[in-house]
Amino acid sequence: MRPPQPGHQRALEHVNVLDELLRERDGLLAVLDRIAVLHGTAQLIRTAVGASSAFVADLETSDRAVVRWMSGARTERIRDLVVPLGQGIGGKAMALGAAVRVNDYIASSSITHHFDIQVRDEGLGAMLAIPIVDRHGPQPRTVAIAYAGRYDSATFGDVAVGNMRAVAEQAATAVHIAEASELAKKDAVCAERKRIQDALHDSVGAMLFSIGAQVQALRDVLADQPAVLNQLHRLESDISAASCTLRDSILALAETTPERALPIEIMEHARSFERRTGVSARFIELSQVPPLDIERTELVIAIVREGLVNVEKHARAHSVIVSLGCLADGVHLAIADDGTSTPSDDRPGTRLGLRSLARRAARVGGTVALVRNEDGGNTLRALLPLCR
Repeated sequence: MRPPQPGHQRALEHVNVLDELLRERDGLLAVLDRIAVLHGTAQLIRTAVGASSAFVADLETSDRAVVRWMSGARTERIRDLVVPLGQGIGGKAMALGAAVRVNDYIASSSITHHFDIQVRDEGLGAMLAIPIVDRHGPQPRTVAIAYAGRYDSATFGDVAVGNMRAVAEQAATAVHIAEASELAKKDAVCAERKRIQDALHDSVGAMLFSIGAQVQALRDVLADQPAVLNQLHRLESDISAASCTLRDSILALAETTPERALPIEIMEHARSFERRTGVSARFIELSQVPPLDIERTELVIAIVREGLVNVEKHARAHSVIVSLGCLADGVHLAIADDGTSTPSDDRPGTRLGLRSLARRAARVGGTVALVRNEDGGNTLRALLPLCR
């Protein structure tokens, strides 16, 4: 047989190095996966302590564990077993925070016997349980319970207990690393979602607001041309639909619940107005508003949009406050500015816009009015009864 050529030898060396890197990668990925860590712990216990079978129970709460991972078990009787604090050998180990062992589970007087049926069906005699405690955080925290069992007459001695502790310490470290890795991944995902959310708001959101403001301005200029006004109305409807789609996308990225959608959209309109005009715009939620039907939701947004456009075009304001709240008589909305114009100064197009909103509000039993503030500026107020 001919010896390998130099080129072949180097190729074999590269293959061996690659195999070793792949093994290290697989080991690292296992450590970064909490499930893989605890499943691997069950397998390691059998070798480390000479057990016939091994189990690992995951802590679902501080006083309850559930057996999730098994190695070498004869039956499925132990899997998914709920172990409350203090019950059985695992519950006692959880309560004491220390190793517990029995030479004969069924006959032992040192533990409760809530799980004798499952243990008898499995055929277990001697058992050992020890908590897996994460000591890397601010406070020690039990994350799981490790079990070892035997089907023969042998018992677990001090050496087995020591080996079990060593396995539990390794498992605790691996769980800590896995949870930290998972948290880092979640933080990265949240940061990316926030970046996309801001990018959508600052680009598409600002663009839609700008187009809407220009359409409003054209509507004022071309108030005497009904055909053009109809086309502008359709364009406004398209802009509104696009804004709703954008809102839904932003809310999905923010993982916002439906009842929070309306305040968040109002806040987005205020932010768009502020970035477009340089005029300070704040949104204040006076109280939580219950979910509204589509008609009322769209009307609230239309009033906010109209109010902010009016401030932009006519008010010469330095600041705007949009407030939303719910009282017994319904939803209250206000867009208040500190500008210099008065309601009588408004252009015909604006009056038409407010009349249209007032008619829409009247259809649901509500009101819309533009009033002069005593200390200067105007406030667009709306009251919409809640759905019956």
